[in-house]
Amino acid sequence: MMRQYELVERVQKYDPNADEDLLNRAYVYAMKAHGNQTRASGEAYFNHPLEVAAILVDMKLDAATIAAALLHDTVEDTEATHLELVEKFGPDIAALVDGLTKIKKLDMMTKEATQAENLRKLLLAMSRDIRVLLVKLADRLHNMRTLSHVKPEKRLRVAQETMEIYAPLAGRMGMQVVRDEMEDIAFAILNPTANKMIRERLERLHQESGDLLQGIELALSKSLAENQIVAEVKGREKRAYSIFRKMERKHLALDQLSDIFGFRVLVNNVDECYRALGVVHQKWLAVPGKFKDYISNSKQNDYRSLHTIVIGPHSQRVEMQIRTFEMHDIAERGVAAHALYKDISEAKQAEAGVRIPATESNAYRWLRHLMDVLQEGDSPKEFLEHTRLELFHDQVFCFTPKGQLIALPVGATPIDFAYAVHTSIGDSCVGCKINGRHATLVAKLQNGDEVVIIRSDAQTPPPAWEAIAVTGKAKAAIRRATRADIRKQYTGLGREMVEKLLARQGKEFSEKEMAIALPRVGHRNSDDAFAAVGRGDLVPADLLKAMGLVVDEKDAKASKRKSSKVRDLQEGQFSLPVRGAASNMALKIYPLTGAVPGERIVGIITPGEGITIYPIFAEALEQFDQEPERWVDLAWGVAEEGMRFPARLSITLMNEVGALGQVAQTIGEYGGNIDELTMQARHGVRDFFELRILLEVFDIRHLNEIMNGLRAKPLVNEINRVAG
Repeated sequence: MMRQYELVERVQKYDPNADEDLLNRAYVYAMKAHGNQTRASGEAYFNHPLEVAAILVDMKLDAATIAAALLHDTVEDTEATHLELVEKFGPDIAALVDGLTKIKKLDMMTKEATQAENLRKLLLAMSRDIRVLLVKLADRLHNMRTLSHVKPEKRLRVAQETMEIYAPLAGRMGMQVVRDEMEDIAFAILNPTANKMIRERLERLHQESGDLLQGIELALSKSLAENQIVAEVKGREKRAYSIFRKMERKHLALDQLSDIFGFRVLVNNVDECYRALGVVHQKWLAVPGKFKDYISNSKQNDYRSLHTIVIGPHSQRVEMQIRTFEMHDIAERGVAAHALYKDISEAKQAEAGVRIPATESNAYRWLRHLMDVLQEGDSPKEFLEHTRLELFHDQVFCFTPKGQLIALPVGATPIDFAYAVHTSIGDSCVGCKINGRHATLVAKLQNGDEVVIIRSDAQTPPPAWEAIAVTGKAKAAIRRATRADIRKQYTGLGREMVEKLLARQGKEFSEKEMAIALPRVGHRNSDDAFAAVGRGDLVPADLLKAMGLVVDEKDAKASKRKSSKVRDLQEGQFSLPVRGAASNMALKIYPLTGAVPGERIVGIITPGEGITIYPIFAEALEQFDQEPERWVDLAWGVAEEGMRFPARLSITLMNEVGALGQVAQTIGEYGGNIDELTMQARHGVRDFFELRILLEVFDIRHLNEIMNGLRAKPLVNEINRVAG
């Protein structure tokens, strides 16, 4: 256990002006507060906050952050109170500790909802003070290091949460060292077989290629020195989880990976970065299309570097990363490193290749964007889903016609672009141009695309857009607009029903009488009351009675019958699931893809047979591009309760015992039904096989729940809808 004086000495080595008294008081207070508490490993509990503080000392954080690390569990796990921390350590440190304290009591909430609310609180706290995040990540990192001492069920849950939330969050904040260690530990727990296999392969490669790595280091160092470039060259192997991710992404077997080795070239300034790149490309053949310049266009987490892949000795593909020493520091420690450079002049920053914005970095800008999504008022489940989406996606960079840079996740569409510019632009979007040419709203945007959004004030976003959009902001805005549109329809229907009933009484609607009725029916305004009538929650005759009017018994009964029909419609008691087709036309769903309520559909007329329903992404639709007269614009109606619809899925599974059973069990747990199943080996890939499933589900949300549940399984490599 690190002694009190050792902690102070380590902090003062990089910060001679650190508040020694604060560190001493925090150390003593936390040690006394935790007293005789022990962890699952049997060691003294106080060792945990002390190790968290030590991790932050290695990051060279300020004394206040170190003190918060020592105190971070006192309010949650001891008799200490927030007020006591304010009195003894001041409001700033108390606020840091409060941001790290979990919400303990959440009445009638699921474990997932509790997780979401705790994450929501953490994100709000870190948006006010980024040091909350630094302490939280250090806390999670030490918990991961000691995870072997907890029960297997909890170990799996914590590892999964770390892989889904905290490791990507560290990556988004540029803290790559923290992310790497978290992912390595979590990967070994979640997929021990793959982890062991990859590590054994890496060990063999290391033994076989030790001289090769050293030879490349020496040759490159010599070439750089001959060109008067002072550089440090470091050879490295990719991590096990990084290799596994690439195998998943590119559907490769382990022995098919060719660029397992990489080198970092560290130089003094930006000019030398580009000069070093020239030396590398003169010495070895560059692989076409594999050069990326993250110096002129940094990543969202402020990462800056030059990347290239070359054909090295013995035809070995080798990745090269070229950056300045300061860029490397920020690449490793992210926002934790920014404090080192905040007092450097702009001229020296430019010379050293450091770019610390005066207002906010890319990482902070992303955090602010995430806060916008958080404020949309989504349910905890939706918030958690959208946070995961934002954390995991890599990026593409697109431009508005005026040159504004818009960063979006890979796979984003013009719909996501429109909402990224402004919510009102997304809501009124009816079409787009990409690089001057008209394109569909489902097109996937690429790096460098210039996007023009075509708008109409008469447009409202259709609900099917939610399945097309990728970003949490777009999904939340579409859902909100859909709710507003449905409410508007219910309000109009309710007003019409009330006014017709009044007309039968020979009366006109009066806002004054309505104001009297509102408290009696439990609504705040007229629109709320009319919407309740439209939904069938409030009988029109009851509203008129609340207004002090006498309603004929015959009219009251008719009113109740109409209200009942509206309620039946909302609850799914409606037989025709598709709108837009003539009533005498036979309907069938395209069997090679399936189609489910909630996603956008079109119909193709076949004379003598009727209409075939296709999902908008079906590849078969391309054959009808020259026959617009056969196209029918369809929309889903409300299906009968319990009615299921077909959807075909393609699932890539690891070739291991129990993989098929894991898929079937998961589908069953989510209430899906397997109607058809085929299995085949992936061509040229021994470690994976492909599963084709015809699934029966209620709607797109049900389908997405099943697909997300399958994605969470360690043996599932990839899952997609079959496009035909």
